Amino acid sequence: MIDLHTWHTSNGRKVSIALEELELPYQVFPIDITGGEQKAPEFVAISPNGKIPAIVDRDARDLTLMESGAILIYLAEKTGRLMPKDEDRRWRTVEWLMWQMGGVGPMLGQHLHFTHYQPDASVYARGRYADEASRLYGVLDRRLADHKYVADEYSIADIAIWPWIARFPWQRIELGDYPHVRRWYQAIAERPAVQRGWRVPENDQVIPGVGEERS
Repeated sequence: MIDLHTWHTSNGRKVSIALEELELPYQVFPIDITGGEQKAPEFVAISPNGKIPAIVDRDARDLTLMESGAILIYLAEKTGRLMPKDEDRRWRTVEWLMWQMGGVGPMLGQHLHFTHYQPDASVYARGRYADEASRLYGVLDRRLADHKYVADEYSIADIAIWPWIARFPWQRIELGDYPHVRRWYQAIAERPAVQRGWRVPENDQVIPGVGEERS
């Protein structure tokens, strides 16, 4: 059994989707980051950085792990799934996972902040992160032009990137401008495990459809 400490954010959904895809038994401990629960000492003891998601693997001597990328690699290695066996594809998977961790996550996170949550805070910041968001979408679109998934087979790299792309309406991104991303996004959105993982912890947010307009 794995204890999953999480909230329904892009980072949190990476791990719940992976657990559903891998069919691993887990129990959910919601950490309401809007109420500051991530700062509680009992959670910080599991996740020293005070960020979700974090896990405790009860089958591995109560191993604790924070950082979604590390958790995804751990779960893939634990099960032998969602990580290609071929060495070249394995490293391609790690490469695109790191691209998400170092680029898509922080940059789209800032873009979302200045576009959706604080649009009047700074014209400069809004423009800066909008440009970077468009650039990153372009990078992904070019990659997917001749690859079904980012590392050819469905992997933890796709699972890491997809929840951030799922915020495209809030990011005011038109997926029609990135047809290969649009195709990839829709294919993953239709996976039952992704749909189940999206709802963890229980929430009423709907997976955005590809026809949704900028908001």
